[in-house]
Amino acid sequence: MTIDRWLRAIAGTFVMLSVALAVTISPKWLYFTAFVGLNLFQSAFTGWCPMIAILHKLGVPDLAAAGRNR
Repeated sequence: MTIDRWLRAIAGTFVMLSVALAVTISPKWLYFTAFVGLNLFQSAFTGWCPMIAILHKLGVPDLAAAGRNR
């Protein structure tokens, strides 16, 4: 799996988890949902995403690297 797919999977998991926690535990968990959304929004304009930096350090291949390995 490439960084793009990992990023979507992680963001989706965080959003679904925080919504579930907001419904069952406390509505304050929606702040975490907003944090994830804000990070996705700012990365669209700046091109920098903290999770992508973490995934790079973990050695997850990006789309270009995955294409070279075929």
